[in-house]
Amino acid sequence: MKKFISTIIIFPIRLYQYAISPLLGSNCRFYPSCSSYAIEAVEKLPLYRALPKIVWRIIRCHPFSKGGDDPVI
Repeated sequence: MKKFISTIIIFPIRLYQYAISPLLGSNCRFYPSCSSYAIEAVEKLPLYRALPKIVWRIIRCHPFSKGGDDPVI
């Protein structure tokens, strides 16, 4: 069941990575990029821990953020 839900969450992220992200260019202030971070979080963590981490990461991704290395774990 977790694999099915993870696939549903990862699919739109992959769609963004392949269809939209190339048009926008490399603008992420963090490493790994926010979309890669989201996929890694969903794959490595339980969903109840992954989803808040993803939301917090997206909130912190703005022009005034310092950015830098931000691993999932």
